[in-house]
Amino acid sequence: MSVFINKQTKLVVQGITGRDGSFHAKQMMEYGTQVVAGVTPGKGGQKFEGTVPVFDTVADAVQATGANTSVIYVPPPYAADAIMEAAASGVSLVVCITEGVSVLDMTKVYPFVKERGVRLLGPNCPGLISPGESKVGIIPGRICTPGPVGVVSRSGTLTYEVVYQLTRAGIGQTTCVGIGGDPINGTNFIDCLEAFEKDPATKAIAMMGEIGGTDEQEAAEYVQQHMKKPVVGFIAGQTAPPGRRMGHAGAIISGSAGTAAEKIEAFEKCGIGVAKRPMDFVELIRARLK
Repeated sequence: MSVFINKQTKLVVQGITGRDGSFHAKQMMEYGTQVVAGVTPGKGGQKFEGTVPVFDTVADAVQATGANTSVIYVPPPYAADAIMEAAASGVSLVVCITEGVSVLDMTKVYPFVKERGVRLLGPNCPGLISPGESKVGIIPGRICTPGPVGVVSRSGTLTYEVVYQLTRAGIGQTTCVGIGGDPINGTNFIDCLEAFEKDPATKAIAMMGEIGGTDEQEAAEYVQQHMKKPVVGFIAGQTAPPGRRMGHAGAIISGSAGTAAEKIEAFEKCGIGVAKRPMDFVELIRARLK
């Protein structure tokens, strides 16, 4: 099984005629994802790759095709409006790949999406993939394989590294989710942990965090209080120089709360196995699948 997406996912691609949207739409179609529509204002009536209808609005696309998921590849100034347009169209999941969406914009988007009961993944995320079923976003399909491990990460490229290591060791995945590292995003660690705990096919979870904020500490407490399935975690940024801003906008350390050491301590305290390096996930996960 999988979480959030599966073979029944019907996808509309916002920005399908742009450089990034067209490239990744082709990649998702080649993987087997049901890309049923594209949206580019002013280009309604065209066909993408000769088969996928393009519409002027997401509402038109959903009405015509029954799309239930949207993925967004539009420039940052327009991404907030694109998310809200998708959320108002009737889809149940919106995945925003766009990087550089302002925090101010997200303070408006977040409540708009929540009020409508729509799940938002991102912004500034690589999306998600359920190996062998569906891919929504930019995670390379060739590094994934079906199996019993759920993967959730704040870091896009770190997701790829861990998934590659697991696949190489013969350990497959149910769903790999990149939640993004911005200060305000639509889906957090706890949302994904809850979904994996309920998924009967997921037997263990790999969770990758990074310095900044307290999301990892809150996730650790959730694991301790609510989860029966084993979780293995890793914190990126362990060698970050003190006082220097690193990577994502969300990777801002406030006092000692956002440091790698504090997060690792929280993991250990709550029974989460700690990987010192991404490659350590293999043995730690393997031991917990026995």
